[in-house]
Amino acid sequence: MPGRKVGVLALQGAVALHQRALADAGASPRAVRAAAELDEVEALVIPGGESTTMSMLLESSGLFDPVGERIADGMPVFGTCAGMILLASDILDGRPDQRSWAAIDVDVRRNAFGRQVDSFEADLPVAEIAGDPFHAVFIRAPVVERAGDGVDVLASVGDRPVLARQGRVLVSSFHPELTADGRLHRYFLEEVA
Repeated sequence: MPGRKVGVLALQGAVALHQRALADAGASPRAVRAAAELDEVEALVIPGGESTTMSMLLESSGLFDPVGERIADGMPVFGTCAGMILLASDILDGRPDQRSWAAIDVDVRRNAFGRQVDSFEADLPVAEIAGDPFHAVFIRAPVVERAGDGVDVLASVGDRPVLARQGRVLVSSFHPELTADGRLHRYFLEEVA
């Protein structure tokens, strides 16, 4: 999808870093804060942040349902950290009223690796991406507790899945935008979108 318009949900998180990574990969990134801006993009990146806050901001901005409808209609989407949580089928340890789009058949546990002080970095071999391992930055990261039959797990920390894909949905529990390695954004544009 090089050259095409890709939105970055701009309610919270490292929006500018995702936009830069997408531009470096050849896309034309757009900030998405309203439904009219969502209508102008062909794919969407949902960045990290705090998932319960993002869920509330999606509701208050009127974006939750339009994003869900676009995903259900087949719009490619890449969710990182909190974005992974919002795309999951089930959120473990979430607030009782927290909603997700159930776009990928995974159950995700919030803050699975611990609190902010437990944040870490790791070099991960990534299935489907050639070359050196991907240097991943984990900050209060979620983890996939269950992956459905149609989900491809692309990377794990030990036996804990942290990167997965199902159809046009890609999720990572880490922050690829915090490194200079643009391979995951390119993979999203070239293989998922």
